[in-house]
Amino acid sequence: MSHYKADPSRNVNLTIDGIPVTVPEGTRILEAARKVNIHIPTLCDHPDLCKRAVCRLCVVECDGRGKLVAACANDVWEGVNIVTCNHRIIGIRKTIIELLLANHPQECLSCVRNKNCRLQTLAADICIREPVFGNEAENTGPPVTESATLVRDMSKCIKCGRCTDACQEQTIRNIDTSHRGSRYKIGAPYDQAFAEGPCVFCGHCASVCPVGAIYGNDQSAGAWEALNDTGHHTAVQFMPELSEALDEPGLQAGVTPGKIVTALKRLGFDRVFNSQTFIDAADTEEINELLDRRANGSRSQKPPLPIITGCSSGYIKFVEDSYPDLADRLTASKNPRQIFAGLMQGPQTTAVTISPCIAQKFAGKSSQDAGLVLTINELARMFRLAGIEFAGLPETSFDICAEAPLKAETNPSEAKILTVYGFAHARETMDSIRRGECDADIVKIMSCPRRDRAACGHSE
Repeated sequence: MSHYKADPSRNVNLTIDGIPVTVPEGTRILEAARKVNIHIPTLCDHPDLCKRAVCRLCVVECDGRGKLVAACANDVWEGVNIVTCNHRIIGIRKTIIELLLANHPQECLSCVRNKNCRLQTLAADICIREPVFGNEAENTGPPVTESATLVRDMSKCIKCGRCTDACQEQTIRNIDTSHRGSRYKIGAPYDQAFAEGPCVFCGHCASVCPVGAIYGNDQSAGAWEALNDTGHHTAVQFMPELSEALDEPGLQAGVTPGKIVTALKRLGFDRVFNSQTFIDAADTEEINELLDRRANGSRSQKPPLPIITGCSSGYIKFVEDSYPDLADRLTASKNPRQIFAGLMQGPQTTAVTISPCIAQKFAGKSSQDAGLVLTINELARMFRLAGIEFAGLPETSFDICAEAPLKAETNPSEAKILTVYGFAHARETMDSIRRGECDADIVKIMSCPRRDRAACGHSE
């Protein structure tokens, strides 16, 4: 890896597999190859995480030297001639994958990541049809369900370190490495359950896992059970913007909010609502709570501000575990999912929320009263199983929820709202609140560390 400070304003000229390439100084070999549509396989590399060069699948030759270098962790330099694929490199990559498969369960058909597994794809690309070294997969027991959010199956872990980096990036540090050599493994400290440690169930680890070692807890079975019960009432909510994401799991193009409403009705849902209704209701509750705290404050004792809220209940566990002295600032208001479930849920009613983020599945202490949460991928599988094709579906309008509270007429300027993305930024904000430096009225903590991405439960 380069030890100098790169100057992105300067260009570097090089050759990759005989193709001339010009890229800014500081560009990694892997990125330079992608610029000219040369695919270098990798398992550990992820655009949102640090570069560790763990899997070694991306090794390449530089200027004919005998030593191979990892393309994901080394910068290009002026005049270098890079070879990404020859007999030697292919042989090394094939051996690495064969060794991974030798310690990996051979149960692809029953795996949640079947057809969406990076290891499976690479094995097919390199024409590995059967294990060369036999199979000695470590028996780590059955998959472990970590609350309503995550499931761990460490028998499928390939020790790429992505989940560890994701957890460290969030500054939660619930997932880490332990031991060395053949005993090296990845998991929670002392093999404890996630709920017993600092985990906030943001789902960032599942979103970067390239195999089926950690993934979102699929709640579609509960939804099917409710839909198939003729004496049961079902209601579902989703944001219209999710129509764009539904193209991603392989459904036909042309998916619109109106067609999704039609498809959900055909699945058997009795009522389909726009999530914005309940988001507005939650905003109303928070504004009213803010006004109430201000009104009840006195000269001698300031009200506990800012109010701390978030997109999922993980922020509550984060504050209670890491900042218990700020717990009095946690909002007493319900979030949109809780408001929706409270209006719909009953002995013969099931409320289902469609979310782009598996963090929404975590409801903490209120999990029994918050209904079910399905991700985009889980909903797409339900549509495919039901044989629903969007191409010929008519448009249907959302149902109107007469029970929902009206949107507040409060002037938005009366409340200064600070939205922070990811728990690393949330930690910085909590520290500023402790120091009395945060002038926001409401702090919203979003589980995803980037506003343009969501922890969707699938990688790449």
